[in-house]
Amino acid sequence: MLHSPRLTQLALTIALVIGAPLAVAAEPAKPAAKPAAVPATEVTAKAPLPLEELRTFAEVMDRIKAAYVEPVDDKTLLENAIKGMLSNLDPHSAYLGPEDFQELQESTSGEFGGLGIEVGMEDGFVKVVSPIDDTPASRAGIEAGDLIVKINGAPTRGQTMTEAVDKMRGKIGEKITLTLVRDGGTPFDVTLARAVIQVKSVKSQLLENDYGYIRITQFQVKTGDEVGKALAKLRKDNGKKLRGVVLDLRNNPGGVLQSAVEVADHFLTKGLIVYTKGRIANSELRYSADPADASEGVPLVVLINGGSASASEIVAGALQDQKRAVLMGTDSFGKGSVQTVLPLANDRALKLTTALYFTPNGRSIQAQGIVPDIEVRPAKLTAEADNDNFKEADLQGHLGNGNGGADRPSGSSKRKDRPQDNDFQLSQALSLLKGLNITKGD
Repeated sequence: MLHSPRLTQLALTIALVIGAPLAVAAEPAKPAAKPAAVPATEVTAKAPLPLEELRTFAEVMDRIKAAYVEPVDDKTLLENAIKGMLSNLDPHSAYLGPEDFQELQESTSGEFGGLGIEVGMEDGFVKVVSPIDDTPASRAGIEAGDLIVKINGAPTRGQTMTEAVDKMRGKIGEKITLTLVRDGGTPFDVTLARAVIQVKSVKSQLLENDYGYIRITQFQVKTGDEVGKALAKLRKDNGKKLRGVVLDLRNNPGGVLQSAVEVADHFLTKGLIVYTKGRIANSELRYSADPADASEGVPLVVLINGGSASASEIVAGALQDQKRAVLMGTDSFGKGSVQTVLPLANDRALKLTTALYFTPNGRSIQAQGIVPDIEVRPAKLTAEADNDNFKEADLQGHLGNGNGGADRPSGSSKRKDRPQDNDFQLSQALSLLKGLNITKGD
């Protein structure tokens, strides 16, 4: 069994409706614990309250209330102060009001309202980390790396992440126009209708006989179970043991830490998967693999890219360190921190960075990312026209095959389009799996 307590339904992805700073691996707070019950650190135990700074805070608040051009109530000032306190710690810590907290919980269930994009900040602009499959954003052609420079004509530069996300939220069915810049090019507009986003986190299919494909779009509470079912279905559809599987984690922004552990465990039979280190006692956890092997030891290639973040990097790092898979693609995002969701009174919560995670070999991925074993950059595939030249089997009176094999005249090799036919990285992953089987003599 996993060598750590199982995370509850409260284990939350750190992705808001259309994107918190990033979807990340997250630990749950103890439901019964009070926010003030977090163990005191050595620093807080030794240092007295900064009375001078508190006096300055009170004086600033008093001056704002007395002199600001419009009246501001105490609640607004204090909530803004809390937001500022969290936002200046790191890009992933935040204060969550009732709506944000509710949406955070909904996102782990796989159904929430929005556009279907995970976003972060870059140079003061909102940047698309990844579009979620089968959502208004992905259907509109929004791509990872796009900069959102305007929302309904209003510039995003200078806005906080929360302000930008709030503007992208709204009533289901209403349209919103995003102005995007791609690869430093000319800005262009994309108009989308907000929708209820129902995200199926796992998709699978046979690429061809004996070779399966599993794509994880994000790590939700049930993702581990879904991957187990996908492996069983692929094996059943194939009618025998698979000879290879491609696990696609490209543009997967992350999600629930426990789900990442469960997914990695489906492909491992022993050893460490990930461990975390932080300042408080319950932030230091170790997760190890169960001896059961849902994958039956099948050869495995994992696809990653710059949109693979957090929980995706946990899985990729574990499989790479344990020599269980070949990683292919481009460097991952580099999100190596763990956020704890600490419920507060009045349906509010703190999303607080409490630990860093490390791969089995002790690598911290924070701000560095996972480097693939084989770098394969995206490329556009253009199929050449098949001239369908005349073959021996087309000639009238041709001899039959000496071994009794069926004739193969021109046109007999045509086939339906497959995912790997239009995806260079995926086609390379499949070719690698075939090569591995050939060299093993299978």
